[in-house]
Amino acid sequence: MRRFKLFIGTIALLAIVFGCTACGKNENELVMVTEAGFAPYEYYKDGEIVGVDIDIAKEIAKRLDKKLVVKDVAFDFLINEVKSGKADFAAAGMSITEERKEEVDFSIEYTTSNQVVVVRKDSPLTSFDEIQNKKIAVQLGTVADMYVTDNYPYATLMTHKKYLTAVEDVKSNKADCLIMDQLPAEEIVAENPELKIMDGILFQDKYGMIVKKGNTELKQEIDKVLKELQEDGTIDQLILKHSK
Repeated sequence: MRRFKLFIGTIALLAIVFGCTACGKNENELVMVTEAGFAPYEYYKDGEIVGVDIDIAKEIAKRLDKKLVVKDVAFDFLINEVKSGKADFAAAGMSITEERKEEVDFSIEYTTSNQVVVVRKDSPLTSFDEIQNKKIAVQLGTVADMYVTDNYPYATLMTHKKYLTAVEDVKSNKADCLIMDQLPAEEIVAENPELKIMDGILFQDKYGMIVKKGNTELKQEIDKVLKELQEDGTIDQLILKHSK
């Protein structure tokens, strides 16, 4: 009987420990994960993560009467952070794709992204057809990564955790070009005069925020906020504000 009681006590203790671990997330906080190297949507300023997505997330947290907590992780970890419950949602210029829809639920689309090609100013490349067999830099896990894989089978794909390292590869001639979103590309070119954006739009995609599959309540609240901010022009204003 003593051993049985001891066994029951051990089970109870383990239940408490693992129960606390599972519910360790503060219910008064709304945890957002992002990859803070994607201006104007998320970037560092004076040591703080700011940007279009951050301002939208603050409004979502305000409506839910929760404190917003923003965590900076690698882009290709974002979905797993949400799926595992470590984060409530993610926003990081996240392109809406069928593959991602199988793993997480997307909000409504809230902005359209133009994907462009960044090259050195002295580059001989003048058209998108000419990059088919070149060294193309992209950020790992982005829609550009998928696009190059699907559309440029003869290119050498160079994936990077951060855009900044991809930019350095182009500047140092390790890569012939970089495919990325137009707005952050314009920020990068403004800071690196040896680079330019090729004429034209390579392709377009649409951004959404992601939540864990089945988290209907949070998705509905995010959708509501995004729709209101779209309709009153706030999102357009935020893009202009953070693009300066």
